[in-house]
Amino acid sequence: MGRPMRILSIDGGGIRGIIPGQILIALEKRLKALSGDPSARIGDYFDLIAGTSTGGILTCVYLCPDPDRPGRPRFSAEDAVGLYFERGAKIFEIPVWHRIASAGGVGDEKYPASGLEAAARDYLGELKLSELIRPCLVTAYDITRRRTFFFTQHDARRTDSRNFLLRDVARATSAAPTFFECARVTSVTGVNYPMVDGGIFANNPALCAYAEARTMGCPTAKEMAILSIGTGDSQKQYDYDSAKDWGALGWIRPVLEIMMSGVAETVDYQLRQMFRAVNAPERYLRIQAKLRAAHADMDNAEPENLAYLKELGIETAEVHAKEIETFTSLLL
Repeated sequence: MGRPMRILSIDGGGIRGIIPGQILIALEKRLKALSGDPSARIGDYFDLIAGTSTGGILTCVYLCPDPDRPGRPRFSAEDAVGLYFERGAKIFEIPVWHRIASAGGVGDEKYPASGLEAAARDYLGELKLSELIRPCLVTAYDITRRRTFFFTQHDARRTDSRNFLLRDVARATSAAPTFFECARVTSVTGVNYPMVDGGIFANNPALCAYAEARTMGCPTAKEMAILSIGTGDSQKQYDYDSAKDWGALGWIRPVLEIMMSGVAETVDYQLRQMFRAVNAPERYLRIQAKLRAAHADMDNAEPENLAYLKELGIETAEVHAKEIETFTSLLL
């Protein structure tokens, strides 16, 4: 059997993107050692990368072209996760004027988008989606046309109507409702799209990636190898005696959290069954860390929490070292 179509999928989860970022640092080190190439990058070894929200941002970063080495990735896995440590505090910063104007996030979005947009501009510059070095799939939702939207490099190369500035792709996929103002992005042809975070329907985009691979000519799961990485499974529990009396306001945050984790778990179940059905369970690997409830918030960019997420990512990679080693053989 020849080399499978190699697919990487990264969940949404805000600042918790540090966790998959650290796992992919471990994978990249493994790839360097086994390939003998000290300049090996994550973007070199996957045929399709999919991401939602924070995973969508990482997707864009991993696949940025190196201006000095055409066709090669610009950023290492270490560079990519550096975005969270260098810019996380600014992205999730609430100026006093905004805190007052938004009534603490009740009457308006919790955070101004300026920190997020500045980070996307600094990392992604004027690059367009079509310029990424590999096919990708980044999720968002069009709130005016009421439909899902998938930013794909391969479609952007075929038609300008599906091509966008890469920083706008990052902004759209991470426009998490209640956290950031919805994004308004414009295609190369001048059509406007009002977008919110793809996490509302595909916080785990692995099944979307599978479907996209099928349209790209990969016939069955047996010809694929999918690495799906989560941003941490929250252990937060909701007490019945409290929840039974919640109204619309009380359910807003729990519904978002339950919906995103429930969708991710369902996609994992579906893919496990699909790969088992073709007798290739080893070609699907899902890595998901367990979060302590105190660190489950997507917007906690305090230094102590950043350190915890980094440590958890490193520990998770170590716990799954054997599985990562086996999966690496599918990538080479």
